[in-house]
This record gives sequence, C-alpha cells and structure tokens, in this order.
Amino acid sequence: MTNSNIPSFAVGSKSFTAVAINIASKAGEWIQSKLGDFNKLQTKYSSHDLVTEVDKGAETMIRNLIQTHFPHHVVLGEEGVAPGPDASKRALEQLRDAEYLWIVDPLDGTTNFVHGFPFFSISLALAHKGEVIVGVVYNPVHNELYVAEKGKGAYLKGKRMQVSSEAKLIDSLVATGFPADRAGALPVNMRGVQALAPKVRNLRVAGSAALHMAYVAAGRLSGFWEIGLNSWDMAAGALLISESGGKVTDTEGKPYSLHVRDVLATNGHIHDEIQQELSTASATGI
Repeated sequence: MTNSNIPSFAVGSKSFTAVAINIASKAGEWIQSKLGDFNKLQTKYSSHDLVTEVDKGAETMIRNLIQTHFPHHVVLGEEGVAPGPDASKRALEQLRDAEYLWIVDPLDGTTNFVHGFPFFSISLALAHKGEVIVGVVYNPVHNELYVAEKGKGAYLKGKRMQVSSEAKLIDSLVATGFPADRAGALPVNMRGVQALAPKVRNLRVAGSAALHMAYVAAGRLSGFWEIGLNSWDMAAGALLISESGGKVTDTEGKPYSLHVRDVLATNGHIHDEIQQELSTASATGI
C-alpha cells in the first residue's frame, strides 16, 4: 500500500486508522492471491449464503493482527458468528459494552469471489463505546482503499471523498442487494426494487454492501438500500458516507446505529424521497 492511500491523520504504528489500513491491505493481498484457487465451498444460512476457507482464513489473519496491536480490544467477525439474523443480533448484543470493538467482514461479496466477479471487499470498522470512529473498506482487485476517521473526513487514494450532487431520484444511480434470506428479507427488498426502478435513472446490484456504501461515499452511486444486513456489512461504509457529507439511517429514517439491519444510505439530497417510496411500497423491513 503506497503512502498516497493514507490520509495525513493516520500517523504512527499504533494509530487505529493506520493499523486498520495495514490490516485491510494485507488481508486483501492474500484474498486476491486466492482468487480462483479456493478448495472448499460451503453454505451457511441458506444455499445463497456462501463461505469458503478464504473467508475464514482472512478473518483469522485479521483477528490475529488486531490482537497483536491491541490485545485488549474485542473483535466481532462474521465468520465467528453462527449463521442467521438472530445469531448476529445476539453476538452484537453480547459485545455492546466493549470499550473498543472491531467489526470485521473479512470478505464481503463471497459469491462474487467464488465466481471470479471482481467486486468484493474487506470491511473493518472500530467502534468506541458503540460509536464507529474508524472505517476502512478495501477492494483488492482495483487496489482501492476507502478510509474514514470520525470527524476527519473520508479518503480514497489520498483525496477527500464527497458524495454526489444529484437532487432528484430520476437523475440518480441507486444500488441494492438480493438478501440471502430468501423467505423474509428478499421479498421485502423486491418490493423496493419494483417501486424504485421506474423512478431512478437506473439500479445496480453488484453484490457487496460494503463496496456499494463506499461507492455512495465516493459519489459513484447516489444511494443504496438493503433489507436484512448485519453490522459488519455496513459499519465501515456508514462512517465513510457520513464523513463524505452523505446520510445513513434505517429504512424508516431513524438514525444509524450498529443495531440497524435495514439500511438506507444516500448523498442526503434524495434520502427523504427514497425513504418515502420504500414506505409507500411497504418495503422498509420484515
């Protein structure tokens, strides 16, 4: 990782932000080296919810690196939690009193990784007493590392990010996902797709919530929403967006917190309009 990717505030080997950048970079390089070279494909919550030994190996690497630097910090990682929404909710609840909590998705976009579709990421966030203070999302294929620190802005390749300026839905490029929960979350999300597709410039479904949110922060997408996500899918992305001038809430418009599962993230200008469309379509949650 070159220095141009590291904002000026990330100084010193024990800086939270510098450590997060370093860890994401190392994990990303290893994951990319395994593209097309994994051995074991398993399903988790459903036949659409995939995991490989690369997900698990990357999480072990990330955990070990975090605890080498900060042995007293707590780590919540996707692969350390049993599958399904209830288990992830319980895991977060159990760790909510941790002073420093790292929230890790070692490979967001496993289905893309499995198929060789180059849109996947590592997502790392650090929360202090429940508030996210550092967020890093790294796409190793394009060597794009998105970094945010609370109150200090969000950066890509050393340049400060800014959300897009579209003021109307009809001028907006918006993304969503197809949830792994095919019985509960998917039908709700599809109602939102049906409601919004005719009213936006176009929709994208690229398969990594963390990268979709990073794209909102970078101004490449006007907005993103999805039903039934987990804290590790969006904790880093939420900070990227808010530090780039955007807005993140749940799909009913309530403030974002680590407990949000149905997320709406936009440039701020189209936020209320999307939220209203989702509400009208009964597409705000299960």
